[in-house]
Amino acid sequence: MKHIIYLSILFFALTFASSAQKVQFKNDTANRKVDVYFGDSYFTSYIYPEDMEKQVLYPIVTASGKEITRGYPINPRPFERTDHPHHVGLWLNFGDVNGLDFWNNSFAVKAEDKYRYGAIKFKEVVDANSKTGTLVTASDWVNIDNETLLNERTTFVFGEKKGVRTIDRTSELTARQEVTFTENKEGLLGLRMDRAFEEPADKAGRFLDAEGNITEVPVLNNDGVNGVYRNAEGFTAGDVWGKRSPWVALRAEKEGEVITVVILDHPDNPNYPAWSHARGYGLFASNNFGGRAIDKNANPVKLTLKPGEKLVLKHLVVIGGDLTDEQISRIKKSFK
Repeated sequence: MKHIIYLSILFFALTFASSAQKVQFKNDTANRKVDVYFGDSYFTSYIYPEDMEKQVLYPIVTASGKEITRGYPINPRPFERTDHPHHVGLWLNFGDVNGLDFWNNSFAVKAEDKYRYGAIKFKEVVDANSKTGTLVTASDWVNIDNETLLNERTTFVFGEKKGVRTIDRTSELTARQEVTFTENKEGLLGLRMDRAFEEPADKAGRFLDAEGNITEVPVLNNDGVNGVYRNAEGFTAGDVWGKRSPWVALRAEKEGEVITVVILDHPDNPNYPAWSHARGYGLFASNNFGGRAIDKNANPVKLTLKPGEKLVLKHLVVIGGDLTDEQISRIKKSFK
């Protein structure tokens, strides 16, 4: 049955990409990245710098050439927020894996505190198939002693159709020792958005990470800041946070163009539909292991993998124009 499901997923991805220009991959090992193009039009890069604690897609660009991702900390832009330095591009990790915090790890963590954090170490680019728009990568989830908890094999399928770009991501996490995911608000698929996609704010915010550390998020100039979240159940703005939904969309106007970014959860993911971890300051995330850390009335969430057992996580990111709920629902029906 699983083979049928995966074939249908691949068929969706390939069908969506079928009318696009051919995907081009440019493997730049010297700069530790793989650039992704549709024809001559740049889309994103899979980057694996040695000074980062995970691999990400960064930056991410619309069909018209506008960046949807925040520049900081890699390429800061004027008037951007400089909070949460671990929020870079599009990534997947979690705040409590065997008690280790993979989500909040970055250059900002003090050396004496690193033992409480996990990192994702790049291994190799397994395959880059321009014909299908597929990039396959391998990495390891490790502790401070470089002991492997999980092997990760991630398949990205990149697509474009009529100006709508998609990232179909499947991550297979195979346990190398007994591994437990315990409910935590810091997860799971994260995307840090450009300033235009933030919600206008008139007061500073204070946010706690998984270790209880406070991050101050100040008020900045709100010119051009106009992002609005919504989900499949009709909740909008800050009300989407902590709600479970098969999809959440973020709409904003940037430089005269309306852009909608959607994160879709897959029905086969654990605890579907996911809890939204979407914040007005620019964090857009979908969390399948939030549980009571996000909603005190939720059922307890815990997943334990024995050595050799595998967790498969599947998400779709859509980047388009002024997408309606009906258009998003049609995409969701195909994502099965």
